[in-house]
Amino acid sequence: MTTPVADPLIVASVPGRHVYVRHLAAEVEERVTRLPDPDPDDPRRPAQQTWWPPVMLDPDWIAREHFDVFHLQFGFDAWSPEGLQTVVDALRRKGTPIVYTVHDLRNPHHEDRTLHDAQLDVLVPAADALVTLTEGAAEEITMRWGRTAHVVPHPHVVDLATMARVALRGERSRRRGPRIGLHVKSLRASMNPLELLSTILAFVSATPHAVLQVNGHRDVLEPDGARYDAHLARQLRLAADRGLVDLHVHDFMTDAELYAYLASLDVSVLPYRFGTHSGWLEACRDVGTTVVAPDCGYYADQAPVFSYRNDGIGFDGSSLRAALEDAVAHPGWGAATVAERRAQRARIADFHADLYASLVR
Repeated sequence: MTTPVADPLIVASVPGRHVYVRHLAAEVEERVTRLPDPDPDDPRRPAQQTWWPPVMLDPDWIAREHFDVFHLQFGFDAWSPEGLQTVVDALRRKGTPIVYTVHDLRNPHHEDRTLHDAQLDVLVPAADALVTLTEGAAEEITMRWGRTAHVVPHPHVVDLATMARVALRGERSRRRGPRIGLHVKSLRASMNPLELLSTILAFVSATPHAVLQVNGHRDVLEPDGARYDAHLARQLRLAADRGLVDLHVHDFMTDAELYAYLASLDVSVLPYRFGTHSGWLEACRDVGTTVVAPDCGYYADQAPVFSYRNDGIGFDGSSLRAALEDAVAHPGWGAATVAERRAQRARIADFHADLYASLVR
């Protein structure tokens, strides 16, 4: 007798198109169907590129659509706690279980943590199940709210085919010296790369054939940019003019351009003053780039990194220098292989499918 195959559970993932959410699913998914993000301009059709603001957070959308589980990941940065409570209430009226993955215990986009703390005070107690990425974050969740979160590691960020191509090329092994990256992109509130610059420059100057590459977006480093930082731009251009920095100013990178850039580095320095977890860190692991990360948040809990002191209160340049020395001496530290990421992804997909099923029984 053949056992009937259960219909896949329908999950509203907020958002569905984010790379993290896409890689929660097995490469061939049979147990879970995730709804496509509705187009913000026309919620009747799936979004093509833009998923923000997430239509799935609209209580009216929640009331009229069919799904078995609501899984919140990102996208509520600008929501008031009262607005989030209306989302919770709409789901409660339907009897739909809520899963919340706590990526950020401190929002990297907010200098003032008050709003995010208030948002978490709504979401964490309301969730039927909580997931987070590290043991450290889970301990903080227990300490702050008395809740237990499942700890599930971050899946790969770079697609597996690109990972395989990077592993085959092996370009870094042919260099005379290390290339260290300090990326300033569109500066988040949590970033302060200028504070690190003199220490990294001193290290590079003392390290034979070392290069410091700084990439930044035009909106930060050019005068007509919406987020122009005149002091940072001036210091970087002065260093570039003296031959101390390989400065690249550009528009937003595509995923392919970003992964190629990360793969071109031996070391990537994360210039954060606060935060919790990092997708950038995972992308570096995918392409074999060693990461130097601050000791704020749970970056060292998330994956193998070399840590320096920068906790939002004090920055210690000597610890950054020591971390750079270790990073240069350990190329590919923490790198993940395609086989490891594929197996990890299968485990993560199984975990989520089991969790969803446990909530709708």
